Amino acid sequence: MRSKKMTAGLEKAPHRSLMHASGLTREEMNRPLIGVCHAANTIVPGHVHLGQISRAVMDGVRMAGGTPMEFPAIAVCDGIAMNHEGMKMSLPSREIIADSVEIMATAHPFDALVCIPNCDKIVPGMLMAILRLNIPAIIVSGGPMLAGNRGNSDLITVFEGVGRVKAGTMTEDELCELEHSACPTCGSCSGMFTANSMNCLSETIGLALPGNGTIPAVMAGRTRLAKEAGMRVMNLLEKDIKPRDIVNEQSVHNAVTMDMALGCSTNTVLHLPALFREAGLDLGLDIFNEVSRKTPNLCKLSPAGPHHMEDLDRAGGIPAVMTELAKKNLLHLDALTVTGKTVGENLEDMKAANRDTSIVHPIDEPYSKEGGIAILHGNLAPQGCCVKQSAVAPAMMHRTCKARCFNSEEECVEAILGKSIKPGDVIVVRYEGPKGGPGMREMLTPTSAIAGMGLGESVALITDGRFSGGTRGAAIGHISPEAAAGGLIGLVQDGDSIEINIPERSIELLVDEAELEKRRAVWKPVVKEVKSPFLRRYARQVTSAATGAVFES
Repeated sequence: MRSKKMTAGLEKAPHRSLMHASGLTREEMNRPLIGVCHAANTIVPGHVHLGQISRAVMDGVRMAGGTPMEFPAIAVCDGIAMNHEGMKMSLPSREIIADSVEIMATAHPFDALVCIPNCDKIVPGMLMAILRLNIPAIIVSGGPMLAGNRGNSDLITVFEGVGRVKAGTMTEDELCELEHSACPTCGSCSGMFTANSMNCLSETIGLALPGNGTIPAVMAGRTRLAKEAGMRVMNLLEKDIKPRDIVNEQSVHNAVTMDMALGCSTNTVLHLPALFREAGLDLGLDIFNEVSRKTPNLCKLSPAGPHHMEDLDRAGGIPAVMTELAKKNLLHLDALTVTGKTVGENLEDMKAANRDTSIVHPIDEPYSKEGGIAILHGNLAPQGCCVKQSAVAPAMMHRTCKARCFNSEEECVEAILGKSIKPGDVIVVRYEGPKGGPGMREMLTPTSAIAGMGLGESVALITDGRFSGGTRGAAIGHISPEAAAGGLIGLVQDGDSIEINIPERSIELLVDEAELEKRRAVWKPVVKEVKSPFLRRYARQVTSAATGAVFES
């Protein structure tokens, strides 16, 4: 066992002395030592209850004969960090989380790990860490919150409410009532936003137990799942099943397929390449289009539709979606999972009748024949960009718009709420990419304002930044290369025509090359003052969004 490096032999007497000081007995030291990493804090609503989940995991570890050893990780709430400088810290926190878990599990050589994330960057950060360490490990999330107003609202409803107040279709008193009711419980925000997308994909990949993505945070089933995860990691240790035994080309394909069937957040286009890279697997953007073309969209969860995570859980959760996909041989059923069984064996164990087909559509009656995400290419994004096509109005699927250019999110929001954006405009927000931001901020505030002001079917937004999983509309992000790296988005001027053709996977700036050469000759990048030493280091190390915004090796 790895833990013998710090517990066994005469020369480890000082180490044991320190562990005795922590309250451990020699008998506990002789058992497998299981690291239990959670990101509990009292700031993030998705994480306020993770101490309870951690205690349940530790109970499970003890029941199965192990000794749990708890340690924390940081967690940023994207909703609270939105639309101010704090959002610059969100994506970079993914790398910090991965590094810190690696540090703790190397400095204290645990025999196995249970990681307890819930929200946006914490899930991929912990997944990256366990793939990097490659010791027996399992993920168990804190679960989604319930939807507000008896299932009719969520955080995005509040964001869009700001635009509705500005448009005069909602009063401030109504917005105040909504803000008190839209997020009624702890847990990750209740739609198919980034956190829930990644928790569902953790389950699909095979690194989390069935139910991980959908059992609500406040349900007793979530606590039982945590106990089972604690027991299951002991089984993984006994059988020496490691994360890279599970994560291979088959599980990559399964993850992207589920991504398309669910209509997940476009942030998965950043996170899946980053975590699979830790397993030595190259996930280029082409696979998203390849899989999307042949994978039907089976679910319309918020923001794409009226349903929430509790509805998907009631309809059978991720296994229900997998069962439909398997009918058309769209999944690799022989892929291994942390249950010790294959995907196919898990589905056999979980067969259920009378599932709600209004939540998970039958494979022969999908919402659309293609998956939820599309990757676009063209002169404006030669390395690619992405859009959640399942949440785009039909009128915006193919549109030529006039550019309105902004060099920051703040400038863009001021223009939208100031009612200077008109139908037929395409808002261009640049210098918000991984290097240019730095930090690649999410832009839920402008997209929600567009929707709330009734412009969702007539205005597009493109950016070298990124969007929340709660974004809906013709919001096209991850334009690569970004403006700060010399990307063409930096040369766009007000009034330029941009053609967006999502069905054809293209995005083109309709300006002739001679004019572009004139602009290149005088172009100078916008250089923002960056006071944070951390963000300066991040900007130097981070790569393009097209490669997952990972650090250079």
